[in-house]
Amino acid sequence: MSTIIRIGNYSRSSLLRRSFPNRIQFSTAELIDFGGGNRPAISTVKNIEKLLIANRGEIACRIIRTARRLGVETVAVYSDADRHSMHVAMADEAYHIGPSPAANSYLVKEKLLDIACQSKSDAIHPGYGFLSENFEFAQLCTDNDIIFVGPTPDSIRSMGIKSLSKSIMIKADVPVIPGFHDDHQQDSEDLLKHAKQIGFPVMIKAVRGGGGKGMRIAMNEQEFLSQLDSARREAMKSFGDDIVLLERFVQRPRH
Repeated sequence: MSTIIRIGNYSRSSLLRRSFPNRIQFSTAELIDFGGGNRPAISTVKNIEKLLIANRGEIACRIIRTARRLGVETVAVYSDADRHSMHVAMADEAYHIGPSPAANSYLVKEKLLDIACQSKSDAIHPGYGFLSENFEFAQLCTDNDIIFVGPTPDSIRSMGIKSLSKSIMIKADVPVIPGFHDDHQQDSEDLLKHAKQIGFPVMIKAVRGGGGKGMRIAMNEQEFLSQLDSARREAMKSFGDDIVLLERFVQRPRH
């Protein structure tokens, strides 16, 4: 059994009709499939009438504009630094979430969940960056009967954590760039040893990274430890996790 989600004034069927205005009727399968993936029989209907946006700036503004068109109320969150930002003024409601550093505000899962409950939000949209690829946060939303606008926790865990993604690909005999990934072996000197085995230059990547954050290139052994520290600091600041993996740096890639 599955759940169909109503977004503001629009159900999946009405969104389908808006997308294909010349069609008069749609089969049950089409109504269920619209929005991605084959789904089994529908068991419940969940409404999204109020949406909390767990992000800031231009990302949050875009989500607010779309939600407004769909008739969905919006809830913004802001840190000290973002108190006067546009997304705060645009949203129907706004809540202070903490001090300026993201690690103390936008990355604190429990604070976001508390505000979602306090504001009686039906769903949380993470935008991108921050907690958008954090499977623990997606699971926390699910456990508290709040819709997480994004993939399932299992999907995020499998593809959002790069070390796990590589393990899945290797198990499926998909070629991957040579490297080292082990979330439990993160001692700096051990990582340097593995970097030497891979051969310089090496790419250092935050396993939960995205958007180029938490990535550094070490061209040689002498600069490896400083680049490792830099990648870890940025990863912790951006994603709340400083675990990294290593890969051989491909200097002339062909996409």
